Amino acid sequence: MQQRFSTLLCTCVLALLFSGGLMAQQFRALLIVQTAGWQHESSFDAIPAMKQLADRHNFRLDLKQRAIPLNDGMLKNYDVVIMVNTTGDIFNDDEQAAFERFIQSGKGWVGVHAASDTEYDWKWYTGMVGHMFKIHPVVQTAMLEVQDGTFPGLETWPKRMLWTDEYYEYLDGSKQPGFNYLLTVDEDTYDVNAKWGDNVAKGHGDFHPMSWYHDYDGGRAFYTNLGHMPAVFAEPAFLHHLYGGIWWAAKGKK
Repeated sequence: MQQRFSTLLCTCVLALLFSGGLMAQQFRALLIVQTAGWQHESSFDAIPAMKQLADRHNFRLDLKQRAIPLNDGMLKNYDVVIMVNTTGDIFNDDEQAAFERFIQSGKGWVGVHAASDTEYDWKWYTGMVGHMFKIHPVVQTAMLEVQDGTFPGLETWPKRMLWTDEYYEYLDGSKQPGFNYLLTVDEDTYDVNAKWGDNVAKGHGDFHPMSWYHDYDGGRAFYTNLGHMPAVFAEPAFLHHLYGGIWWAAKGKK
């Protein structure tokens, strides 16, 4: 009887351990969609799409609440911070310092579209992003070009893909040392012109970056310009591209 009980107990323990392994999530992500400027309509589509992405790829996703500030105690629970269509100055000095320490501890950051239209006066942040938003023409169709098809999330993309989105022109669109470029847009395939008062779009020429990644201050940073249109967050190719960046930023694998 005792032997049967011991066997049953071991079986139950193994079952619990096995089920716990199945339930364990591979990393933890904090999603930020907070704005202090333009509010993108696609932010409302991004939240459920990101939840589905987390369910599909078995990672924990928490949405940052505006009333809860970033601090060391909160951020220690996460492996990656994902900023989708954030705009303006959304963090105070204490939050900025906590976020710097988060990255310096070896963690990751993912920026989507207007994350490059955020925190212009925070030099550390603009260095992490690499290319900050200046202006954009109207939403239109153009040809995207894959610069590195070996990076996670781009292994199924063709070398060139027809895509409709809002293509940013940056304050500085030239190649940055230490940056690895994933996607560019062919300026010959769309109208780059725009004029907002004295702010005029001229394009970047033969090399117009759309997505990139790099190691930064002890951690990792990934950015994609794609993500302006709500329908993009239902596009499998985009979600695969985005998850590849999230996975790399969270785990450092590629």
